[in-house]
Amino acid sequence: MPTYTCWSEPGVVSPEVRAQIAKALTEIHHEVAVAPRYFVQVIFVELQPGSIFIAGEAAPAAHLWVRADIRAGRTAAQKHELLGRITTELGQLTGTGPENVWVYINDIPGANIAEYGRDLPDPGQEDAWFAALPPELQQSLRPLA
Repeated sequence: MPTYTCWSEPGVVSPEVRAQIAKALTEIHHEVAVAPRYFVQVIFVELQPGSIFIAGEAAPAAHLWVRADIRAGRTAAQKHELLGRITTELGQLTGTGPENVWVYINDIPGANIAEYGRDLPDPGQEDAWFAALPPELQQSLRPLA
């Protein structure tokens, strides 16, 4: 957690740009939400043309939709910054512009999420959560933080 799922039509986001987007989303979330990088997941889904509609009409192909499922507890200011940075940076990376990047942030309580075999902590409790992990798991996650 967080999980960023990105939808677009084929050809909108190349494999190279996907890697850049994954890095950008990871850094944005790490910096703004102050969460370890090893919590950030990015998933890309390509939809066939005619699969997304706006106002009853097929959406233009250049659009990118991002659903951000994040742990509850972030401030309105943090969410506003996430929205702004994601639309701006992904608009630049895809060359479509921020007006074609649609972002939806969804809060999920940490107690409703399990990763690495454990319920996730509330924001700000990551260090204690990490300290309770088995040493071998800590060792594998430490370079990803």
